[in-house]
Amino acid sequence: MSSLDVLGQRIRHFRQQRGFTLEDLGEHVGVTASALSLVENGKREAKVSLLNALAESLEVDLAELLNQSPPSPRAALEQRWRESVNEPLFHSLGLQPPRITRSTTDDVLAALNGLYGEIHRREQQALATPEEARRANTEQRLRMREANNYLPELETLAEDLVGVSGHQSGAITHREVELMAKSLGFDIVHANDLPKTARSVTDLENGRIYLPPASIPGGHGLRSMALQAMAHLLLKHRVPQTYEEFLQQRLEINYFAAACLMPRTQAVDFLRDAKKQRNIAVEDFRDAFGVTHEAASLRFTNLATEFLDIRLHFLRVGDDGGVYKAYENDGLRLPTDVTGATEGQIVCRHWSARQAFARTNRTTEYYQYTDTPEGTFWESTQIGTGQADEFSITVGAAFDDAKWFRGRDTTERTHSSCPELECCRRPEADMTAKWSGKAWTSARLQAHTLSPLHGGTFPGVSDVELFEFLERHEEPDQTH
Repeated sequence: MSSLDVLGQRIRHFRQQRGFTLEDLGEHVGVTASALSLVENGKREAKVSLLNALAESLEVDLAELLNQSPPSPRAALEQRWRESVNEPLFHSLGLQPPRITRSTTDDVLAALNGLYGEIHRREQQALATPEEARRANTEQRLRMREANNYLPELETLAEDLVGVSGHQSGAITHREVELMAKSLGFDIVHANDLPKTARSVTDLENGRIYLPPASIPGGHGLRSMALQAMAHLLLKHRVPQTYEEFLQQRLEINYFAAACLMPRTQAVDFLRDAKKQRNIAVEDFRDAFGVTHEAASLRFTNLATEFLDIRLHFLRVGDDGGVYKAYENDGLRLPTDVTGATEGQIVCRHWSARQAFARTNRTTEYYQYTDTPEGTFWESTQIGTGQADEFSITVGAAFDDAKWFRGRDTTERTHSSCPELECCRRPEADMTAKWSGKAWTSARLQAHTLSPLHGGTFPGVSDVELFEFLERHEEPDQTH
């Protein structure tokens, strides 16, 4: 709704409140009723002299007349309806909007708004398709590759927040994270009844960040969850309306949390020292800052190109060979589908990301050189265990940059010609002849492929779950 529409709406409200007709008010301010009607309907801009005269005649302050909020609940209903009928979605319905007059009751207007709101919600939900998510994720990955996976604005924001905690070196403590939250006006409270689909809940009304009582096995630590909640606040995120917006928010909060747990200045100093000694190792970086191997690997991708002049790639791969996360700016050809998406694609079985699963000793990183059509790459892989399955975390670089890493002297070397099918996707001719038509496999259904996001809202927590949780924790003096 335009500012002229709102102004006209407020003039009409105060005119009717005073019991004036258009003719009555027109006589007071020296304009015709038809001219005043154009102003009230938002079709003509009023001069300053007319606005002053209207405010004086209606006995309201000029600032009150120019206020952009609806002057009454009825006006709010009308404003919401006008905005709705002007949206492209409404026009796409091919319907002629009903004319709203004074005789249209508030209940009818509220019902119209409610019906259109439900159409709008269902349209948003229909857009939340796997294809939309994959497209948005691919575009985000390509944007981050152009930026060398480095976001200076978030780095500065993170350093400023870490600074208020007094942190000097080593791993960020839980106490320091609590001090960061307090600097933003929030207390960290642990609750054992969070909605099952929520990692954290932020009570904006009472200044609390609710976290689970203990870290989720195989998942993010409590420090990271708290920092992600703070990132939402600092970055003034709104409820995402599209997959692209949702994924961008996830990227930003994860990046911010990692930049707090591994502050830029300290992390770069650590990595530069390791490079001087030609002894860069993700496991050392991980242990120095008390984070997970995956978090350390991803943080390394943020800093390696910008500060160490090393281009590299990162992979998180499931034990079935499927890609969960991927990044590269070193020329490695990632497996992709026709849309350019890499998530869900199968990594060559000769790559380190899959070779490492065959090891008996998984306590240390596995090193390997892999010859590919794009060149030879050195890789370091660590196996991890999630809530259901195992996964591998790989960081690698082109052959010429292997000299900076521990494990460069490995004798493990494989050859991959993927994406050629003969590399590892197509069985040998004698095996095909022996088993074709004589074997059958029953595929396992991935339940998440049938599960839409809750209610079309991307965080996945329903309003009912959220509000019931906040109701339980509303009392300021309640013991948690």
